[in-house]
Amino acid sequence: MKTYDVRTHGCQMNVHDSERLAGLLETAGYIDVKSLTDPPETADVVVFNTCAVRENADNKLYGNLGQLRPAKQRNPDMQIAVGGCLAQKDRGTIVERAPWVDVVFGTHNIGSLPVLLERARHNRRAEVEIRESLETFPSTLPTRRDSAYAGWVSISVGCNNTCTFCIVPSLRGKEMDRRPGEVLAEVEALVQQGVVEVTLLGQNVNTYGVEFGDRLAFGKLLRACGEVDGLERVRFTSPHPAAFTDDVITAMAETPNVMPSLHMPLQSGSDRVLKAMRRSYRSARFLAIIDTVRARIPDAAITTDIIVGFPGETEEDFEQTLDVVRTARFSSAFTFQYSVRPGTPAAELPDQLPKAVVQHRYERLIAVQEEVSWAENRRLEGTDVEVLVATGEGRKDTATHRLSGRARDNRLVHFTVPEGATKPRPGDVVTVGVSYGAPHHLVADSGLHGGAYAVRRTRGGDAWAALQERGSAKPSVSLGMPSLGAPTAAPAALSAACQLV
Repeated sequence: MKTYDVRTHGCQMNVHDSERLAGLLETAGYIDVKSLTDPPETADVVVFNTCAVRENADNKLYGNLGQLRPAKQRNPDMQIAVGGCLAQKDRGTIVERAPWVDVVFGTHNIGSLPVLLERARHNRRAEVEIRESLETFPSTLPTRRDSAYAGWVSISVGCNNTCTFCIVPSLRGKEMDRRPGEVLAEVEALVQQGVVEVTLLGQNVNTYGVEFGDRLAFGKLLRACGEVDGLERVRFTSPHPAAFTDDVITAMAETPNVMPSLHMPLQSGSDRVLKAMRRSYRSARFLAIIDTVRARIPDAAITTDIIVGFPGETEEDFEQTLDVVRTARFSSAFTFQYSVRPGTPAAELPDQLPKAVVQHRYERLIAVQEEVSWAENRRLEGTDVEVLVATGEGRKDTATHRLSGRARDNRLVHFTVPEGATKPRPGDVVTVGVSYGAPHHLVADSGLHGGAYAVRRTRGGDAWAALQERGSAKPSVSLGMPSLGAPTAAPAALSAACQLV
């Protein structure tokens, strides 16, 4: 039996693609090196699923490839494959810089990996195959999911926006939407396997429906997910502020299993910079969306993305970003220093800022956001939160004797199980009292002092327990969607959209 190791960098889309890559390799007869009690030092096949959004992505990849070169020299039969966005961008350059790489494949043909590995093995040369358009929708491929109780579901791939800093549209292509019935069929199949939380994925989820002419399709899809029996939590990422409509907010507010968490990328609080970025909204519009969400969903936690140091950004522009951060009261923010990405319009703009200026502004932004996050989390002290227990969320759990999971608003919660109380399984739900709000998480130890502590067993916990009994860390490989045969009827909320496709 040959072993494989898939190493993922980048966004949730890449994480989901890696589940597909794992499913393909296991279907081809490989086994996950991480599942072995006595694993070899290096797997027979190592796959890098890469990101190209940030400048250090290149350095990270070639550094990792360099570390594997001695292993390849010791074992020439070992194979190294590079896929994902950086592979789509750099193509044959990867083999030129790292000639010990065996396979390079792009974002549009992840299903080709097993064949390319076999071809490279047979021909004793590197195989580079990059398709310019999507070969097959990823959801039709076999999958080895990471979690027994939570799953990703792609509703679209690609993006029709032209943000000047972003290279993703040129690497993932134009938006392609799945039919609503196919999305729901996959959601229902996951729930039957024990999944209690689903995250809907797309580069721009709220433009879902553009291919079949229904601009309200995403809100309908959220409502339809609310009709899936046994599905307890629905999340989605990421929407674009310019396409965010009131019907989606209403669907979030009126669908009980759609979680009160929203990731809304700001990028900049300066209207001048937003225009240069080709972000087709302005700060007032962005803040109006935030106000509407909070009016309809008072307990919503809103997160964001912010880029510091975009070409031409002035101190006044940056101060406007800080003003929006203070006004919006984000629960957390993913902050980035602008880096030049060849092939993007922003790379050709004048007034690229000195690294020292960008670094200083970045540190100031971090300080302001930490202050906001801490204050927002402190407001939850003394309240009870419902937590879906997870695996691997708390790096210090062993030392602190705590368990961890995500609240309904997606905040990370570390909690203590009182002595003699029922210990929840990953996938179960606990209700705990928040004793302390830290900048990046909540601590819930109040159960130790008579505060709230209650465990609710779930089908997700049952699914996790069944894996432990089989001695497996991950669910078995599932076949791609849609399945053969006549499709089941879509819920009424989607009937109109389904008739269009």
